[in-house]
Amino acid sequence: MLDTASNRPNLPPEIARRRTFAIISHPDAGKTTLTEKFLLYGGAIQMAGQVRAKGESRRTRSDFMKMEQDRGISVSASAMSFDFGKYRFNLVDTPGHSDFSEDTYRTLTAVDAAVMVIDGAKGVESQTQKLFEVCRLRDLPILTFCNKMDRESRDTFDIIDEIQENLAIDVTPASWPIGMGRDFLGCYDLLNDRLELMDRADRNVVAETIEINGLDDPKLAEHVPAHMLEKFLEEVEMARELLPTLDPKSVLEGHMTPIWFGSAINSFGVQELMQGIAQYGPEPQPQQASPRAIAPEEGKVAGFVFKVQANMDPKHRDRVAFVRLASGHFKRGMKLTHVRTKKPMAVSNPVLFLASDRELAEEAWAGDIIGIPNHGQLRIGDTLTEGEMIRATGIPSFAPELLQGVRAGDPMKAKHLEKALMQFAEEGAAKVFKPNIGSGFIVGVVGALQFEVLASRIELEYGLPVRFEASQFTSARWIIGDKDEVEKLVEANKQHIAHDNDGDPVFLTRLQWDIDRVERDYPALKLSATKEMMV
Repeated sequence: MLDTASNRPNLPPEIARRRTFAIISHPDAGKTTLTEKFLLYGGAIQMAGQVRAKGESRRTRSDFMKMEQDRGISVSASAMSFDFGKYRFNLVDTPGHSDFSEDTYRTLTAVDAAVMVIDGAKGVESQTQKLFEVCRLRDLPILTFCNKMDRESRDTFDIIDEIQENLAIDVTPASWPIGMGRDFLGCYDLLNDRLELMDRADRNVVAETIEINGLDDPKLAEHVPAHMLEKFLEEVEMARELLPTLDPKSVLEGHMTPIWFGSAINSFGVQELMQGIAQYGPEPQPQQASPRAIAPEEGKVAGFVFKVQANMDPKHRDRVAFVRLASGHFKRGMKLTHVRTKKPMAVSNPVLFLASDRELAEEAWAGDIIGIPNHGQLRIGDTLTEGEMIRATGIPSFAPELLQGVRAGDPMKAKHLEKALMQFAEEGAAKVFKPNIGSGFIVGVVGALQFEVLASRIELEYGLPVRFEASQFTSARWIIGDKDEVEKLVEANKQHIAHDNDGDPVFLTRLQWDIDRVERDYPALKLSATKEMMV
């Protein structure tokens, strides 16, 4: 394993072999297809499904919601654990669609590295840039995969330049493509001096690998046509002169990203990327917490909830809390303390995920992601420990950008609607506000598509048709400050005040002017657009 230049002790071997990472990209860059191929190479599935394939047998494994399967997009982050060689990969597939970015932001608090997928024809797109900024805030190491090289794509140097300029990170090529589009033959593995040839006939076959002794090996000419070989050798020579060489320490610090080229749908370049994650990706890292950070090598178990998914199994009204273990060796049946309520909790049926399939987890180590089925006790941001009152920090909740009122189709079912909305609020799928004046609820989301997802899920999971309607308010801010001052503001602005599902006061605004007025009249208070989860 790479020597991380720090004075941290060596991790126990079981923990050191874990690699916990997320895949980030713009929608449609091929992220879910890449996830499928990871599972294929990890031996977790026999046949990778295509997002748009026909028939049940070819459904992608990581999109388990009905809406995801119908539309071919990922709506909610899903977790998967599988072995690759001597390593244990914990992979989190995140939604690329910007309407679900909050789920993605929270997911990035639970991983140690990110794999950034870029479309060879489109380069760095807007959503990639946003997600990259979040990784930058957390100093996450990033490995890059340039996908769809078997279609017409841009010049390799252009793509590398764009990443360096837009994302301000050094890029070093780990492989170099030979040809592109229809002429794409494969890649040269610069780290191991190997030629990788793509097999277009069978998409689930591992690429053929030919050992080469350096770029002047005559064997290269046997496999690469002369005109392509000349261009390729010229490009590699330029790349080696102009681009930095791979520095593992710089990768771990988040200053440099190695880039692999390939085609996920043709299973090409994926295995090299996985070897790169194993070799250059970080082992489990310490977790920010208060009053002290949690180190993975600590003997006692600690973990935090970064996501709650309700009704993963529609037959049972279950809610699964996704927990990232931050330290220790967890065993099934352990009693852990739920820090927010200070109550003990026996974890008797924790699960490990393979997308929608799950199996009982007899044990898990720091770095793993386990699911704990529960009936609403666990919320996003909660910490579970072996008794110590320590709380994981840095898990954000964002102010919604769109607000709408919601009504049940049947007025007699208002109570059912309240229950459904509270579930989604605790899951983090939406913000739910109860105005102090008037009946009904106001639902806040980050992107318009979330209203559709909510309506579809409330109907599917609760048998309750609902309609969303325009609200007079445009945004919401949490009120932070001294209790007496907050009460003064609440008393004087009743028509603007609501409470969120935790009971915290919220100021609903129509215009920026409302926010400016409160800040002018109540200088001791702060209207905040983010709230640390479960403070």
